[in-house]
Amino acid sequence: MKKFTAPTFKKEFLHPKYWPVLLLMGVMYLISWLPYFIQFRLGQGVGRLAMHFMKSRRQTIEQNLALCFPNMEESERQALIKQNIDNTGLALFETGMAWFWPNLRVERHVTVEGIEHVTKLQEQGKGILLIAVHSMNLELGARAFGMQTPGVGVYRPNNNPCFDYFQFKGRIRSNKHMRDRKDLKGMFRDLKQGEMLWYAPDHDYGRGRNSTFAPLFAVEKACTTTGTSLLVDSTGAVPLPFAMIRNSDSGQYTLKIFPPLEEFPHKDPDAAAAYINKAVERSILAAPSQYMWLHRRFKTRPEGEPSLYK
Repeated sequence: MKKFTAPTFKKEFLHPKYWPVLLLMGVMYLISWLPYFIQFRLGQGVGRLAMHFMKSRRQTIEQNLALCFPNMEESERQALIKQNIDNTGLALFETGMAWFWPNLRVERHVTVEGIEHVTKLQEQGKGILLIAVHSMNLELGARAFGMQTPGVGVYRPNNNPCFDYFQFKGRIRSNKHMRDRKDLKGMFRDLKQGEMLWYAPDHDYGRGRNSTFAPLFAVEKACTTTGTSLLVDSTGAVPLPFAMIRNSDSGQYTLKIFPPLEEFPHKDPDAAAAYINKAVERSILAAPSQYMWLHRRFKTRPEGEPSLYK
């Protein structure tokens, strides 16, 4: 693939067709300076308002929770749905915090647990494959993690070049550099050189050569990437899960780094996918209301099986 070039601000971004993005970034920047409790309440309101109009997304949240937790009491599930909708709106504000807050403010709001796991692996000269999940506050978690010890971000350029510029600029603040998600050779090289690479294997990326079906919660056949196995087996990197957790509405977060996955099933992509999904489950269960349940996680089905969504 062609060499990745970091996006830069261009004069063409001043064209009216990019004004909505510039307005959004300006609003996010200004709001990020508000006291946290105001941002929290605004985020809840945005989430509830958005779901009023995006009924299909609410249905996806409801279906995902029903599929994953079929034995959950209905009252508990409804409470979780409500909390998740609030957190969906707050995600926009947490992204603004991640991209625009100064380091001192991030440090004041985030406590880090388990950084010794990273330090030990780095002292051994081993590459680290960070196993992330798509929590609503992942951007803020990545920023806080990078402030402790910067790594390499895996990056999908946005189709809108103006938004892509701001997205890249926000994410590079606490990363050494970014890799296009299609640049596998670059990822291999980084891990072999002992770098720490961000990786999120929890979404449904579709059926293909690098995918299989593995259990995830109560769903026996969830389409799961085998890229984790490819990266670990090809580089000798150690998979290391983590979770970003908002503790309460006070604005205090915990970046929880779990112990390395030392029993990873090497040279067995199917077993590795099931093993990684267990780690994904643990990270999600650390704060289930803060996970991106609005994603159609189980949209890809084995041949001949019906869709799990309406």
